[in-house]
Amino acid sequence: MIITIDGPAASGKGTLARRLADHFKLPHLDTGLIYRAVAARVLAEGRPLDDVEAAVTAARAVDLGKLDRDRLGGAALGEAASRVAAYPEVRTALLDLQRDFARRPGGAVLDGRDTGTVVCPAAEVKIYVTATPEARASRRHRELAGRGETLTPDEVIADIRRRDARDSGRASAPLKPAPDAVLLDTTDLDIEAAFQEVLRIIAARK
Repeated sequence: MIITIDGPAASGKGTLARRLADHFKLPHLDTGLIYRAVAARVLAEGRPLDDVEAAVTAARAVDLGKLDRDRLGGAALGEAASRVAAYPEVRTALLDLQRDFARRPGGAVLDGRDTGTVVCPAAEVKIYVTATPEARASRRHRELAGRGETLTPDEVIADIRRRDARDSGRASAPLKPAPDAVLLDTTDLDIEAAFQEVLRIIAARK
């Protein structure tokens, strides 16, 4: 069983994906961490984020076993990842890596921006998670504060809106629901309520 969970930043898709992977004993891939790793390598090498060749080279060197959520989870890398993810050449370089992960025996859970539309268009279960920008910004602000980052609420919502526009407007694999995805609005749901709703969605698809 392949389960894809797509949606914009701070919609709750990553937390749901991790809960589902644990529940069904399936491997989980946060595809957003891959793009953060690419951006981190480009920056570590002192190259600008608009250096497509450097970004492609970094993409080809990604090791899924070395993705570190704590190291890659900051606000600055989120913005940088959104920029390198807009390059079609980078997305192409990472496509087989993600598809190979999804083809593991028994299946997998993947979350990101295009896992149901591009990476795994034949997935058995596709969910698109969303929430209002205000709700997402509030969640992200709490998350960043917990990491010791000091962005203001206004800065966080501006970042959310900027990333939404870039992710939805890019020419390659834009952020959008797959035609057969089930939409889940988590604006007024806590994580437990959202998780139970996803379990109901999956049960109805089996």
